[in-house]
Amino acid sequence: MSVEVSSPSSRPHAEPRSSGPPGQVPVGLILRGILMLTMMVGLVAALHYYLGVRLVSDPGLAQPWAGLGWSVLWLGFLSIPAAMASTRMKHSWKEQALHWGGMLWMGAFGLLLTATVMADVVGWVWGLVGPAPLLARDKALAVVGVVVPAMLFAFRTARSPARVERVTVPVKGLGAGLSGMKVVQISDIHIGPTLDRRFMQRVVDQVNALQPDVVAVTGDLVDGGVTRLRDEVAPLAGLRAPLGVYYVTGNHEYYHGGAAWSAEVARLGLTVLDNAHRVVEREGSRLTVAGVTDLEGGRMDPSHACRPDVALAGAPAGVPRLLLAHQPRAAVLARDLGVDLQLSGHTHGGQLFPFMFFVKLQQPVIQGLATIAGVRVYTHRGTGYWGPPLRLGPAPEIAELTLVSV
Repeated sequence: MSVEVSSPSSRPHAEPRSSGPPGQVPVGLILRGILMLTMMVGLVAALHYYLGVRLVSDPGLAQPWAGLGWSVLWLGFLSIPAAMASTRMKHSWKEQALHWGGMLWMGAFGLLLTATVMADVVGWVWGLVGPAPLLARDKALAVVGVVVPAMLFAFRTARSPARVERVTVPVKGLGAGLSGMKVVQISDIHIGPTLDRRFMQRVVDQVNALQPDVVAVTGDLVDGGVTRLRDEVAPLAGLRAPLGVYYVTGNHEYYHGGAAWSAEVARLGLTVLDNAHRVVEREGSRLTVAGVTDLEGGRMDPSHACRPDVALAGAPAGVPRLLLAHQPRAAVLARDLGVDLQLSGHTHGGQLFPFMFFVKLQQPVIQGLATIAGVRVYTHRGTGYWGPPLRLGPAPEIAELTLVSV
């Protein structure tokens, strides 16, 4: 018989760091966001101009093709902010068209930029060693010839059922009663404008088919507010696991009301671990399952600061500890707290080549099992996707981690 034992925990009482009411975004953070957004828009516009020069002007396209090419580029550029703004619109076919169009172009832009830069590098090297320089028209045709099939493959990968990754993790001190237990992790589902209730139901069905002992939902569940997406995430209530279904917030929840989403997920029947823990037991063996709010939570609301020390306060000594934390780098805060395994996501495995190489600038690991600050961390590639409905390289994932005693 399986028994779940709750242990008391409380939210940290952090000192307020802004004069606004709890949950209000600090003014300084808003101003920094506006500055960064302005700089990013300027950079993206400049990169669109670069693509136009390389793919339209340099190849010497005749009219009306040259005008059409430039029009596509600038309409594509405008479609990206239009897609972002569409999330505030009332749900309609117009909102869907704006979002799908902008997000598909965002992905196409990334692939076109990567392929064009690579073509320029190859052309430069070829000019040094080749018998004759590569023609601009040939380079442009090569870019288009690579990007179009890559887009089709990436779209199919992103929209296909998630792959089940099976990993066995030895855990020191895990009792015989829990040895062999299955923890199924889903992360970064991003229910929103392009991923709906049907996708959520498919994920739930896949998870339940694995017959997990514990289910861990490690953040970035949504891209939108509770009012807009309540019905879309409702299938989450169907997750089943005898030792519990646990949830922690990701950074995207805080962009749309972190506390509201924690309350909604709790209403659906999941155990929300906002800097808290539970102790699960089977056949006399115990495991502490703890969870923390996302690292971004404290920026939005000081009372939502990520606090592994609070999450594990009062946890029984000598009992193995599993920590759920959306971002892998949260392990730095969990050092010296006796965490045996941390489950994280956030990175999407990079999602779209070659951006996985940039993830390393922000996170210590991209995917898989690794050790960070002395803590073993499993970093999930994500079950859905963010932004462009594309995955080129890392496929969507459902992780089945089997914990075994050492």
